[in-house]
Amino acid sequence: MVEGRPPGSGKEGRDPRARAWAVVSLGAGLALAAVLVVFLARNGIYLVVGLIGLVLSVVGGWWVVTEHMPRRAVGVLGLVLGAAVQVVALLRAGNEDRRSFVLLGVALALLAVAVLTAQAALGTSLRRTPVAAVRRLPPPRHGVLLCNPWSGGGKVETFGLVPLAHSLGVRTLLLDHGLDLEELARGAVADGADCLGMAGGDGSQALVASIAVEHDLPFVCVPAGTRNHFALDLGLDRRDPRQGVHAFTDAVERRVDYATVNERFFVNNVSLGVYATIVQQEGYRDAKAETTRRLLPDLLGQQEEPFDLQFTTPDGEEVDGCFLIMVSNNPYVLGPSLDVSQRRRLDSGRLGVFAVSAGTGAQAAEVVTLALAGRGSASGSAHQFECDTFEVRSRSGKAYAGIDGEALELETPLVFGAHPGGLRLLVPEGNIEAALRRQARDVHVRDLLSLAASGRIGTAERAG
Repeated sequence: MVEGRPPGSGKEGRDPRARAWAVVSLGAGLALAAVLVVFLARNGIYLVVGLIGLVLSVVGGWWVVTEHMPRRAVGVLGLVLGAAVQVVALLRAGNEDRRSFVLLGVALALLAVAVLTAQAALGTSLRRTPVAAVRRLPPPRHGVLLCNPWSGGGKVETFGLVPLAHSLGVRTLLLDHGLDLEELARGAVADGADCLGMAGGDGSQALVASIAVEHDLPFVCVPAGTRNHFALDLGLDRRDPRQGVHAFTDAVERRVDYATVNERFFVNNVSLGVYATIVQQEGYRDAKAETTRRLLPDLLGQQEEPFDLQFTTPDGEEVDGCFLIMVSNNPYVLGPSLDVSQRRRLDSGRLGVFAVSAGTGAQAAEVVTLALAGRGSASGSAHQFECDTFEVRSRSGKAYAGIDGEALELETPLVFGAHPGGLRLLVPEGNIEAALRRQARDVHVRDLLSLAASGRIGTAERAG
């Protein structure tokens, strides 16, 4: 397999404008806190109320800067509510005199400055990252879109993807019964295709993307599957796969990462242990929820023993007996369930690892629940880290694996590797901005501090 070339030249440079905006934002925030504390110091109850309002404003403002809807709407509500609470505290503490109104105006002005300059700092810095480097190419002359007509309940037909592709001058190949997707893709390349696209689910996307990488061709992701996690994390619109088809003519190139396990290509993740065992079951693909409900009580029972899986953490800790190991192409931000956990970016050049080791399946379920609630550190049985390479061992010499949802049995050790910028992706107009907004959702206050100190955002620095 041919490994793609990484984008750019490495680390993003320092940005003096972003640094200046960050310094102003932090300075305004500190000044706002000082105004509240000094003015309300003699009015204890109003000091508490004012500080509560300050916290609401800061948290709300941060969500306005870094979040998508609907959390951005919650941020706006928190920002307005926090400002209102501060208004009440200032007016009541100052008996509504002229000085109170002056300080009120100063406080609101400082709050506005802190929020707006934080947004400017983050926006300026993120636009210097590799994902923001738009590269326009001439539209492919012989683009080919492979389509799975059964994927996603028939989205290919529902959204009219075949006639749309034809109207754009893109050839389509339908995966009919008895045909092999890999053979179709390789046949398209042999016939002169200069760009491959796939309208289907994540497993099909990964397969066709691997052939595009092998031949150094651009790839188009058209989310026509059921969940389409890859498209979600790319910032593509999963509700309307027709927009993805327009990438053939918009020809905006992004360089994103892919990963391998024992030289097998994947774009999302590889699951070992509980989930990998479930996806091996006959009928899982047709009845995922029912199969999972039937097997979980046995797999996570009080007496169930851990799976035969071992690995070594980056700090040298030997871990044996895992119920779950998930290795992802770029780290996930864990959500209320593993199914809704997302990646904020696909260009960090890193693998994400999440694993659970415990004495019994019931204990493992408890650890997973804590981790998904953001309290994984409450248990020493949850392991979460990033790395460039990773290895999983087993005493039996084999392990079940779910690779982008596809069930396989692989020989161990399983050797995982990250391939930075290895996938040439054509995306529709506007996707770069969507990707930047997703990336900003994983920015924290510490990154604003990093910008102020060095002019370089923490996540960008780690990506280099």
